[in-house]
Amino acid sequence: MWEDSPSHVCRGGDLRGLAFCCPPVKYCPLHNALKSLEMTNDEFSKIKQEFGNETRLKYGKNTCFGSLVWCCKITKPCPFRDSAMLAIEMGEDEYMELKKSLSIEVLKKTKFLKEGVKTLTEKGIPKDIAEKAILETGDLKKAYEIAKITIS
Repeated sequence: MWEDSPSHVCRGGDLRGLAFCCPPVKYCPLHNALKSLEMTNDEFSKIKQEFGNETRLKYGKNTCFGSLVWCCKITKPCPFRDSAMLAIEMGEDEYMELKKSLSIEVLKKTKFLKEGVKTLTEKGIPKDIAEKAILETGDLKKAYEIAKITIS
């Protein structure tokens, strides 16, 4: 399972938490996160929908937004998500691994990742380590700390 999964963005989680966000249909912290990533609502929605269509997160027509791709973290009680998962025999581990992959997919398509990697490489961090650290933390400061430890 995704052991260091973040809180939801609306609860102060890092950018990896975008994997647990609803569609951007009402004003909430999601909009601030997308703004910081220089990503439009449509770009975000498209990334999540395309990812969902390629995975079992596409299921869940009776969930709030018609797909598990939009559902929250497994630790948050939700009978709609849970019944959808039960119907397709998806366990919690598979669900969270798919959400982890989704978070990576979202971050890989942002300027945040490109600019973050550039910033860390300018500080002497190898590109592959910089990218991995950013994707694992969703936070540039934490990524730098982890990367420094990794190369020492």
